[in-house]
Amino acid sequence: MSQHLILASIPLELQSLAYALFGTAAFGLVGIFLMLAGFKLFEFTTRRLDIEKQLDNQNMAVGVVVGSLLLGISLIVIVSMM
Repeated sequence: MSQHLILASIPLELQSLAYALFGTAAFGLVGIFLMLAGFKLFEFTTRRLDIEKQLDNQNMAVGVVVGSLLLGISLIVIVSMM
């Protein structure tokens, strides 16, 4: 019963803002997890290519591929969350 009294004392705009911020944080964490999972899956499928070593050697082609991969995964994550 006290929880309803507390929520009733908070203005509706602040409640909506709190729910929006919580939803944004939750979906942001899910998005980051999915990006990490996608990158690890890419690393798993390309075992012969040591991505981190190639990036340390400033291999521009690997950098472009990894950047494109991360952008693609992020677009898929964004669309799937809509």
